[in-house]
Parts: sequence; C-alpha cells; structure tokens
Amino acid sequence: MQNRDRLSSRLGFILLSAGCAIGCGNVWKFPWLTGQNGGGGFVLVYVMCLLLLGLPVMTMEFALGRASQASPVRMYQKLQKPGQKWHLHGYLALFGNICLMSFYTVVAGWILYYFVSFLTGKNANLGFVSMITNPSLNMLYMAITVVLGFLILSFNLQGGLERVTKVMMVALLLLMIVLAINSATLEGAKEGLTFYLLPDFSKINPSVIVAAMNQAFFTLSLGIGSMAIFGSYLDKNRSLMGESVNVIILDSFVAITAGLIIFPACFTYNVEVGAGPALLFDTMATVFNNMAGGRFWGTLFFLFMVFAAMSTVLAVFENILACVREMTGWSRPKGCIVCGIGIFLTSITTALGYSVIKFQPFAEGSAWLDLWDFLVSTNLLPLGSLAFAVFCCNKRFGWGWDNFIAEANTGKGLKVQPWMKPLFAYVVPCAIIVLYITGLISFPWN
Repeated sequence: MQNRDRLSSRLGFILLSAGCAIGCGNVWKFPWLTGQNGGGGFVLVYVMCLLLLGLPVMTMEFALGRASQASPVRMYQKLQKPGQKWHLHGYLALFGNICLMSFYTVVAGWILYYFVSFLTGKNANLGFVSMITNPSLNMLYMAITVVLGFLILSFNLQGGLERVTKVMMVALLLLMIVLAINSATLEGAKEGLTFYLLPDFSKINPSVIVAAMNQAFFTLSLGIGSMAIFGSYLDKNRSLMGESVNVIILDSFVAITAGLIIFPACFTYNVEVGAGPALLFDTMATVFNNMAGGRFWGTLFFLFMVFAAMSTVLAVFENILACVREMTGWSRPKGCIVCGIGIFLTSITTALGYSVIKFQPFAEGSAWLDLWDFLVSTNLLPLGSLAFAVFCCNKRFGWGWDNFIAEANTGKGLKVQPWMKPLFAYVVPCAIIVLYITGLISFPWN
C-alpha cells in the first residue's frame, strides 16, 4: 500500500476503536458471564481487570501501531532488533482475528435474525436451540454479515468504515439509554440491580477472577492487534493513555448498561440469570413477548445488538484486511473479496456446528464455537497481551520502555508516568501468566 489510510478526526478514532471493543463481548457475553459468576462480585473484579490490565495493554498496543505505521504482521518487523523473532506473534495475531470472526460472524447473524423476527412480527415462536440447529438459517445470516461487512470496507477508510461506525455507535448509545430507563421501571428492577451491582464477596474465587480477566481482554479486543491497527491510522496530536481511557470508558458504559437492561427484566419475569449463551436470546425474547409493547422494545433491543455486533465485525475485518493487503499489495476491493471468501469458509464450521458438522472438542454439549472461543479468549488474547507487555517494557528482548514512553506520551492528554513502570513491566505480565495457567487448569476439558 503506497499511502497509509488515515482517519478524518479524533472522534472517528475513538468511536472506531470503541466500536471494535464494543460488541457481543459487552452485550452478549458479559451479561451471561455475570449471571453465571455471581453478579456484582464478578462485575467488581472485571472493572479492576480493565483498569490494572486492560488499560496498560491497550496503551501499549496503540503505541506499537502508531510507531510502526503498520498492521500487526509488519509491526514487529519495523520495531524489533535484527535477529529477533517477535514478528511471529504478528502472524498469530492475524490468526487470532480469523479465529474470532469464525464464530463471531455467526453470533452476529443470530442477532440479526432475532432483530428481523421482531421487526416483522414473527417473534412469537423464537427459540435459541431451534435457531442454532437450523443450517440454512445459520448459513444465510452468517453470509449476510460477511458480505455486508466487507462491502462497507471495500470503500475507502473514511468513506466506508469510519462513516458507518460513527452513525452506528451514536445510535447504539442512544438506544441503550432508552432501554435502560425502560428496564428501571419494571417490577423486579430493585432485585435485579441488587444482584448485578452489589458484590457478594463469598462468590469471588480463582475461576471468577480468570473469567473476569479473559472477559476484559475479550471485550477490549486486546492481544491480537485489533487496537494496533487503529493506532497506525492515528496522528501524533494526542497521547495514547488518554485515548485508551476514553475507549475503555465507552466500552465499560455499554457493558454495564447492558446489565442494567437485562437483569431487571430477568428478575421481573422470573428468568434464569445463569442461562449462559442463550441468555440474550431465549430469555430476552421471552421477556419481550410477555410485556406490554414487547415487539417494539424487542425490535429496539436487537437493533442495538446488531449495531454492537457489526461495529466489532467491521473493525476486526479491517484488521484482517490490512494485514492481508500489506502482505500481498492488493487493492482494498480485491482484498475484501478474498478475505470475505476466506472468513465465510472458516465461519461455516460454526454455522453448521450444531447440525451438519457436529464436533464436540470439550465437555458434553460443546461445539466448534467453543473451540474457536477457547483459542481466542483463553489463549491468544492473554498470551498476545503478554507479548505486547514484554516487548514494550524490556529493552534487551524487545522495543524497550524508553521507546514505548516516547511514543505513548507524544501529543496532548494523559501521560504514562515513570512510577507506572512496575505496573506495566512486572504486574501486568505476572498477573497474566498466573491467571492464564489457572485458567487452563480450571478449564472444563471434559
């Protein structure tokens, strides 16, 4: 690529980065993990992980992208010392983005199907199990997601991705506020909010802490270069820690607000909060089908879900596209066609994983989705974040603290302070290693 694409504004960068972070991880995965891990205690640990682990790693990832002006597959090659092999992580980052989209496109398709069903008045007999075991339905809505995503990206960065993401993000935030206000008026609002916001410290254990850390990395899309690519599109006017704070605030607002919408409704209509991945689908559809004006509120709810899911789909597609274009020199339209076909083929595994090509990699009831999620959430995100931390903070083995500080603190805004070095260089890597090993030990293998 001869000329590096640029974003037209700082707002575009913040909304685009937040759009990558904000998605199914906030409004699908975060609520059901909260329900399964005891409510308020999990939320507290999750917020701590965002601040102590997520913020440093995001700042480092932005810095690597902006300093290199390259995608993850070329980023290390520009910054590493001669003879070092850090660039191998760049290829793992690309692989991680592909793994993520291999199930995320299908989940986005489920959300789109529920939105269309409520919009057209066909919401009476929706069922999560019947949906995921319907091969033609899964293939259709997954294909729509992939085609729509790469069609938008086929235009230039400012005219396609940035423009569409700005509209979706603003609409998403407004819809969430309206839905949260509506949920606060329900009969079970007090009980639901108590479960959600009041920590029960007796329920905090190592598995809850691991789940919170993995969710923090998942929701911020850290460790696989998703943020590095947007750092490479950013100018030098703003310091990177301040921009990271802005992205995390927006991301946290959406995740917390999703819970404010869902848990009052669950307690009002006697819905099981620990229902797992089906929580957003079976349970919320039941809620809307049994409340006054339910079709209207259900349509709004799943519309905001579509916006959330598609903002991440577009952002990660852009990361994959940028990597492939830097390796091949292809034009944006050609790259979109090839990448679109590739992601469609890998996503077939998840789309048909509950029907035609069943595969049970772990415990009974697991499927292709669980394998892709295990590769991304349990492995590539934390290990990738560990690689960023070591590379940025260790001068002997990587880029080094001085180079990182110089890049991160360029421009106006919140700066990384010298006293923060132990947090970035030692606390973050050690915490990731301990929690990663604990996660593997406690993982439900069978």
